[in-house]
Amino acid sequence: MQKKGNKYGLHRVIEPIGVLPQPAKKVNNNMDEIWDNEILIDVQTLNVDSASFTQIKEQAGGDKAKIAEIMLDIVAKQGKHRNPVTGSGGMLLGTVEKIGDALKDKIDLKVGDKIATLVSLSLTPLRIDKIKEIRPDIDQVDIDGKAILFESGIYAKIPNDMPEGLALSALDVAGAPAQVAKLVKPGDTVLIIGAGGKSGMLCCYEAKKRAGVTGKVIGIGHSERSTKRIMDLGLCDHVFSADATQPVPILEKIEELTKGEMCDVTINNVNIEDTEMTSILCTKNSGTVYFFSMATSFTKAALGAEGVGSDVTMIVGNGYTKGHAEITLQILRESEKLRKVFNELYA
Repeated sequence: MQKKGNKYGLHRVIEPIGVLPQPAKKVNNNMDEIWDNEILIDVQTLNVDSASFTQIKEQAGGDKAKIAEIMLDIVAKQGKHRNPVTGSGGMLLGTVEKIGDALKDKIDLKVGDKIATLVSLSLTPLRIDKIKEIRPDIDQVDIDGKAILFESGIYAKIPNDMPEGLALSALDVAGAPAQVAKLVKPGDTVLIIGAGGKSGMLCCYEAKKRAGVTGKVIGIGHSERSTKRIMDLGLCDHVFSADATQPVPILEKIEELTKGEMCDVTINNVNIEDTEMTSILCTKNSGTVYFFSMATSFTKAALGAEGVGSDVTMIVGNGYTKGHAEITLQILRESEKLRKVFNELYA
């Protein structure tokens, strides 16, 4: 008889007792037996979140063997993949191996289904038996291993109409375009910082769709390559390249493009630190800043806004919003151009 588990996975927490799995320092990643409300997953690919993988690559000096060593060490110490520097994780692709007795009649999954987990690796019990391939350009790592999805965990079945790698890449950032769908209204001026990245491109598409012909979408890329990518996609009314850690030149450019009106909604998708003030200064007082970036310091954002007398509404980048998987996959179905770019980069 399987042991009865807690909905949120408290039964897997080793240290400190009483906290939830995400902030826990260590969780139980023994996969020999599962609790009655757990799903055991045979893991194929880890999609590490961008801020975390960027930090790991820098720490490893770009060396793949060192990247593997760092990742294995994180999991050995914590029983999960929560980057100790960024505090973030990512998500995974795998096959359902076993379903706890208490869940069998409650969920739409069966053994053998291929799924992407839509909860962070920073709370997911994980065992890595072998790292098979590291794809640093797209933040993905193929492994042999096992993981546990708790009863409260969310997931998406991998659709039949697109390659696994394509679906995984999009689902990894599904929260961002889905939040854009909620935040952007017809006629809004929207600024997307980090517009040439994975989440940025999806956000540009959704912002353009929601702002409509009376709205305006402005995209900022960092590298020449990412800026060209945004221009070629034709999803923004204005595109320029800039360093998002330098707020003043960007502020001046946004003042020029908006005739001093500034932006109604700003979406921050970057994977580096110190971009909070750029987001805040480019947004009008009655506007909203959505920090999807896991590199965001909410101390810097809160105190920075106060320091410049800004009354913007600031939203923490929750990776989940209702219907986010469906909204994001639908973007790739609707936009042939975007799907082609995602196929080339991530599939």
